[in-house]
Amino acid sequence: MKRNISLFLMLFFTVLTFAQKTVTGKITDDDGVAIPSASVTVEEPGKDAILAYGITNSKGEYKVTFTSSEPNVDLKVKAFNQKPLTKQISNSDQTQNFKMQSEATEIKEVQLKTKMITARGDTISYDLKAFNSKNDRTLADVMKKIPGIEVNKDGTILYQGNAINKFYVNGKDLMEGGYGTINNSLPKDAVQKVEVLENHQPVKILQDKVPSDQAAINIKLKNAVTMTGRGEVGTGFGDPWLWNVKLTPMFFGQKSQWVVNYKTNNMGEQVENEGNILAFGSGWEGRRINAAQNSWLNVENASTPDLPVKRYLMNSVHYLSANYLVNIDKKKEWELKASANYTNNTIQRESYRQTDYFATPNEAASRVTQNIFNNFYTNKAKGELIFTKNAKKGFFKNTTSFSQFWNADRAIADRVTASTQTSTRHGEEALESPTTSFQNSLSTIIPWKEKMVNVKSFINYQTDKQTLDVAPASYLEIPGFTPDINAETVRQNFRLKTFEANHSANIGFSVKGWTFTPEVGFNFKRTVLNSTLTNLQSGQYLGYGDKYNNDLTYSIATPYGSLGVNYKSESWMLFANLPVNSNNIKADDPLRNVSKSVNKVTFEPNIFVQYSFASFWKASANGNINNNFGDVNTAYAGFLMQSPNGINAMSPSNPIPQNNTKSAGARIEYRNPLNNLFFNVNYRFSDSKKNLMSNPTRNNEGFIIGSYIEQDNHAVSNVYSVEVGKYFPKFKTNASVSYNNTTSRSDAYQNDGGYESENNAQSYGFKLNNTYFSWMSLDYNGSISTTKQTNTSLLSTLNGTSKRNGYNHNLAVYFYPIDNHTIGFNWDQVNSSNINQSYNNAFYDISYQFSWAKKKVDFEIKWMNIANRKVFETYDINATYNSYTKIQLRPSQVMFTVKFNFK
Repeated sequence: MKRNISLFLMLFFTVLTFAQKTVTGKITDDDGVAIPSASVTVEEPGKDAILAYGITNSKGEYKVTFTSSEPNVDLKVKAFNQKPLTKQISNSDQTQNFKMQSEATEIKEVQLKTKMITARGDTISYDLKAFNSKNDRTLADVMKKIPGIEVNKDGTILYQGNAINKFYVNGKDLMEGGYGTINNSLPKDAVQKVEVLENHQPVKILQDKVPSDQAAINIKLKNAVTMTGRGEVGTGFGDPWLWNVKLTPMFFGQKSQWVVNYKTNNMGEQVENEGNILAFGSGWEGRRINAAQNSWLNVENASTPDLPVKRYLMNSVHYLSANYLVNIDKKKEWELKASANYTNNTIQRESYRQTDYFATPNEAASRVTQNIFNNFYTNKAKGELIFTKNAKKGFFKNTTSFSQFWNADRAIADRVTASTQTSTRHGEEALESPTTSFQNSLSTIIPWKEKMVNVKSFINYQTDKQTLDVAPASYLEIPGFTPDINAETVRQNFRLKTFEANHSANIGFSVKGWTFTPEVGFNFKRTVLNSTLTNLQSGQYLGYGDKYNNDLTYSIATPYGSLGVNYKSESWMLFANLPVNSNNIKADDPLRNVSKSVNKVTFEPNIFVQYSFASFWKASANGNINNNFGDVNTAYAGFLMQSPNGINAMSPSNPIPQNNTKSAGARIEYRNPLNNLFFNVNYRFSDSKKNLMSNPTRNNEGFIIGSYIEQDNHAVSNVYSVEVGKYFPKFKTNASVSYNNTTSRSDAYQNDGGYESENNAQSYGFKLNNTYFSWMSLDYNGSISTTKQTNTSLLSTLNGTSKRNGYNHNLAVYFYPIDNHTIGFNWDQVNSSNINQSYNNAFYDISYQFSWAKKKVDFEIKWMNIANRKVFETYDINATYNSYTKIQLRPSQVMFTVKFNFK
C-alpha cells in the first residue's frame, strides 16, 4: 500500500513540476493599438495538437503556460481582420510581443459553424445541438452525453466527478439547489447552450477574494423571455390499472421566474425526490438542509434489489411543487424566492430471505427464514421563503423553511427458525411517525472600508414522535422482557426534541491576493429523548421497569475561534480554515442518576490548495482533521426496541463517544475543450479512531441485541479512482472509462468475539453514446465489480475470506426507420456471483413512438419487462452468515403515453 501511495505522489509531483514554461506578451496592430480577444496557441512542431492556449485581454496582454519535452515549440497568433502569425520559440520562460498586420479579405460565401465546446476563462460552453439525438426531449437527456458531465440516478449533476454548487437558468438560481425538476422537464429545444462555471464563487462580494474549487451549471436559453415546459399523460394495463401524469409548465423572464410541477404515477417512477436539495451553494450563504425525520423506530423492512427503481417500486405517488423568483428592486439585486411542495406516496414491498448463521462459542448454527410484506405511507409538506441580495457591494440572505411529516409504516412478518428446535412466529407491526421541523438561516456580508464583516445565524427546531406496535407480544424475543402470553400488543413509545443554534461573526480583509478572515462563533445543540416500552392488554397500561425507559438530555456547547486564509492568483488557489474548538458535552439521565461529560479543546484544520498550469491542467491536494463526540444515538443508557427484529441495550457505564478522523487527498485534472478530452485521477486516505465499538449479539431466533463496549478501535481506508472521457466529433460519439479501488480495514466485534475485517472493492465502468447514424442512436452504461472481504480473529469461526462479483449494464438503442417514427429497445442486466452461487437477472423493454413534428407531440406505446420476470435473486456472504434473498418485482406492463411541450 505504501508503495502505491509513493507511486501516486511521485506521478502527482512529476506532472506538477516537469517542464512548465510560461510565455507572456502583448499583441498590437500596425498603429500600436492593443488587439483584444486574439487567440494565442502553443503547438509542438509538426503535430496537429494544441498544448495550451490563451486569449488577450482588453489591453492586448496574454499569458500561456505549457508543458513539453520538445526543445522548440510553435507559437501561433490569430485575430479577426489580422494576418495570422506563427513563430517558433525555445521551450523556456520568455516574453514575446507581436505586431499584427491588417488583412482585408473579400468573402464570397460564409458558412457559420457553431463550435460544440468553447472555453473562455473559467467558463466552458457546450452547444446542446452537438450532443442530442432524435429521441432526446429534455435537458437531462442531453446532459448525460456531454463530456466531463455525469447525471446520477437521483438527478445530481457531477462535473469531473464532483457535485456542482449552483444550477442557474439565465443566470438566476430559481431552484436553490433543488434543480431536479428543471433538469428532467425543461425541453431541450428551449436551450441554447450549457455553461460550466469552473471555480465558481456564487457570492459576488467574495469573488476574487475567497476562491472555490466547485463548479456551477448555467443553462442559457435561446430567448430572454421563455414560456415553456413539458407534459406527459399515460395509461396502461397490468395489475393494477396504470397511470402516469407529468405536468410542468415553467416561465423564465428577466425579472421573474417560476416553475409549477405536478407528477403522479403508479408505474414505479420515483418523482417525489425531485425537490431534494442537490446543490448547497457556498457556506457564506448560510446553512440549508434537507429536512428529514430522525427515524429511530422501524418496522421490519423487506429487502430492495440492486436494480433501477422502476423494476421493483410498487408505488402510488402524487407530488406537487411550485417555485417562484422575483426581483423586488430596480437594480435587480434583491430577490424574493418562495417554494412549496407536497408528497403523498404509498409503497408496497415484499421479500423472502433465508439466512444461515455460523456457529460461535456462544451461539449454535441456525437457519432463519423470513417473509416480510410492507406498506409504507408518506405524507409530507414543505414551505420555504428566501430573501437574497447578492451584489458586489454587499450580501444578505435569509432562509426560512417549515416541514411537516405524517408518515406511517406497516409490516406483516413470518419467521421460521431451525436450530436446536424449530419455531414459527407471525407478527403484525405498525409505526406512526409524525415530525415537525423548522429552520431559519441568516447570513449577511457588509463592506466596511477595505474590510468585510460577515454575521451568520442558524436555528433549527424539530420534534419527532414515534409509536411502534407489535402484535402479538409472543412474536418478540426480548431479553429481560416476558410479556403476558395473552397480550395482544407491545408498544414502544419514543419522542425526540432537538434544538440547534449556530451563531458566528467574522471580519475579512485582503492584502495582495490574500484574504484573511478571523472568526468567533458559538454552536449549541440540545436533544431530549424520552421512551417507554409498554404492554397493552385489555386497555391496561403495564410498565416493565426502568431499563426499558429512557429520559435523557444531551447537550453540546462549542465556542470556537478560527482563522480563514484564502489566496487566489492566475495559477494558484488556496483556502484554509484553522479553527480551535472548545467542546463541552454533557449527558444527563435522571432516571438512573447518571451524568456524563466531556470537556476538550480540539484543533481541526481544513486545507485545500490547487495549481492550474499548461492551460488545461489542474493539480490539487487537501487535508483535514475532524473530531466528533457522538450524538444522542449512543449516549442513552437504557434499552430501546428500535425494530421488532431486535433492541439496543445500552450501558450506563459507557463513556461519551470520542471519534477522531484524519483524511487527505490529491487530484490531477485535465480538461481540454479544444480536443474534447477530459480526465481526472484521485486518491483519498482516511484514518478514524473511536473509543466505543459496536458489539451486536444474535440469538438462535435471529434477533439482534445491539450494544457498545468501551474499546479503542481503528478504521483505515484508501481510495483510488480515475476517469477518462472523450468526445469524437467525427463519429458523434462520447465515451468514458472509469476505475475505482477502495481498500478498508476496521476492527469489529460480534457475539463477544473481536476480529479485524479487511475489504477490497474494485469497479470498472464504461459509458458510450453514439449518434453517428441518422437511422440509429445508442446509449450504453456498464460496470464490473469485485468485492473481497477477509476476517482475521482469535475465533476460528469468524476467520475466512469471501468474494463477490457483479456485472451491471444498461443498453438503450433507438432506431429511426422513417421520419418521425422511433423504435426503442432497452436491456438491463444485473448479475451477481460468488464461489458457490450465480444469479443472472435480465430485463427487456421495447417501445414505439410517433412524433407529430408540427405540434411537437409524441405518442408512445411501451412494453416493459417483456420476459415478465417477477422476482430478483441474489446471494450474500458476511463474516457471520450467508444469505439467499428473493425480492418481488414489477410484472410485465404496457403503457400508452402522450408527451408534449407547453410551448
